[in-house]
Amino acid sequence: MSVWREWGHVVLIAFALVPVAVLIAAGLAALRMRRGRPREVAWRHSAAEIGMLATTVPWVWMILTPLDAPGQVFLVPFTDLPNQAAEGLVFLGYQVGGNLLVFAGLGALAPIRWPALRGVGRVLLLGALASATVETLQFALDLGRVASIDDVLVNATGAALAALLSRRWWEPIIARDYAPTA
Repeated sequence: MSVWREWGHVVLIAFALVPVAVLIAAGLAALRMRRGRPREVAWRHSAAEIGMLATTVPWVWMILTPLDAPGQVFLVPFTDLPNQAAEGLVFLGYQVGGNLLVFAGLGALAPIRWPALRGVGRVLLLGALASATVETLQFALDLGRVASIDDVLVNATGAALAALLSRRWWEPIIARDYAPTA
């Protein structure tokens, strides 16, 4: 229950902002349609952009919230995960589960918005770069957090798994929207 006490406000705010996100997506879609984009493509791109933000920003907010603890850095792969496991399976589950979800929205939706990112390998690289940026910020801003290469690996894996799981949905969309015209 301490997880809810610590982060429940972020979840509540994120859900409360869903109607705002829908309105912003509608505004972006309308703007794109006025600029000549087909309705379906305008809505899809707008929803993908806002969806990536809505599913990623709350996690990044949590990750970059300062803690009253000494910061740590783990640059050797697979040294932090055993430390987390030593805290107990529940703690490990929260850590790994949360880290898998951090960039999952990005992994699932980025290929819809940017066809250059189609492919699980490209999304894995995007997730790794985004995660390395966040981990670097944790260290550079001295937030009392653990900056860990293991987090980068798990975050990137989450993005890639989300891309893989959503691939059957976005692959036909990309093929249709970006097919060469004769």
